[in-house]
Amino acid sequence: MELIFATGNQNKVKEFQQELAGKYDVKTLAEIGFTDELPEDQDTIEGNSLQKTQTLYNLIKKDCFGEDTGLEVAALDGEPGVYSARYAGDQKDSEANMDLLLKNLNGKKDRSAQFKTVITLILSDKVYQFEGILKGTIGHCKKGSGGFGYDPVFVLEDGRTLAELTLEEKSTVSHRGKAVRKLIQFLQNDYIYKVE
Repeated sequence: MELIFATGNQNKVKEFQQELAGKYDVKTLAEIGFTDELPEDQDTIEGNSLQKTQTLYNLIKKDCFGEDTGLEVAALDGEPGVYSARYAGDQKDSEANMDLLLKNLNGKKDRSAQFKTVITLILSDKVYQFEGILKGTIGHCKKGSGGFGYDPVFVLEDGRTLAELTLEEKSTVSHRGKAVRKLIQFLQNDYIYKVE
């Protein structure tokens, strides 16, 4: 089965290919010659995921999937949420985003947070969504050189940040990995996660 992945983010492509390798023929936007920017201006992670995927499907009329991921921090009322990638501005600078997050959490006792991924799959005009959540806390400084985005400040139960894990370790625990496994289970078993 061929699926087109509605993202231009090569880091996300790498993680998805890690999970889907050998199971499905996943094509990136670059591989199909699609260079347009997909919109993501909804106010929820679910909405952004659906918008990107639906836009691509309407343009290419092929089975595809997309996702949106956000970091939700309790003490900041769920921020940065849908603005995670551009928290510190439209330049989408991960270092600036982490610096602003650490600054905004300065002096706050509650540093609990969660990553939330929502994958939207469109098969033959039918829409399905899959959610993955990873709970943790925000550290006081950046640690680790792996991963991307907020990984160096997102601390797991074992005290390591996501940036200190190998790609294989990260895929077993991550929000994105959890959502992808639900997607795979659906494709293999035809479970229904229909969005009306």
